[in-house]
Amino acid sequence: MVARVFILGVPVDSVTLAEATKRIREMLRSDFQHHILTPNPEMIVAAKFDPEFLSVLQSSSLNVPDGFGLLLASRYLGSALLERVSGVDLLVELCLHADRPVFFLGAAPGVAASAAHVLQKQNAALMIAGTYAGTPDSAEEDAILSRINASGAKLLFVAYGAPVQDLWIARNLKRMPNIRVAMGVGGSFDFLAGIQKRAPVFLQTLGLEWLWRLAQEPRRIGRIFTAVIVFSLLVLFSRRRRGI
Repeated sequence: MVARVFILGVPVDSVTLAEATKRIREMLRSDFQHHILTPNPEMIVAAKFDPEFLSVLQSSSLNVPDGFGLLLASRYLGSALLERVSGVDLLVELCLHADRPVFFLGAAPGVAASAAHVLQKQNAALMIAGTYAGTPDSAEEDAILSRINASGAKLLFVAYGAPVQDLWIARNLKRMPNIRVAMGVGGSFDFLAGIQKRAPVFLQTLGLEWLWRLAQEPRRIGRIFTAVIVFSLLVLFSRRRRGI
């Protein structure tokens, strides 16, 4: 049984990338549906003020720790997570070992197809059931669900950004009976398609990926402030309330 660490009321699974990949591959072979989330500090702050999103995080099958800040917070709160598992790395690993058809939904038009093409070059056996941009607008839901259901996909990646993508999955998963695993992947398609560049590995290792993102996209300063400053303060106050 994988240990779950609670950070500001959000359960985060203490898994490695290899363990998360193994568990999800087992889910793909099951008879049940599973919702995978990749919480980071910004998402946990959002859940603090959004009961619906918090409920989705609390009822998921697996929450992998996608953020160095979560590792630091877990240690500070006394229950250390094993390692950071980024959503894009998990997506790549799943596609490298996928033996079920995959559907790529979201991002800007053409980006999902480009990302799928990159992944298929890494694994020629990857079965791409379909790609589509679409939008999370409720007016499009029926048409999108028809595409996915007709595709025969078992694994669904949704790139609408959190929390929108995760609320979309929670709302629609039961309407996609063939899907065994659905996972929100944020900006992963953009990284794979080469539209956005990931931080150098040494910055990821040092937990300074946020600094790289700020340099690349200064307009993200508000989101980074939330992930770095607001999250840290909430964790600090949380521990004080617990009297640790």
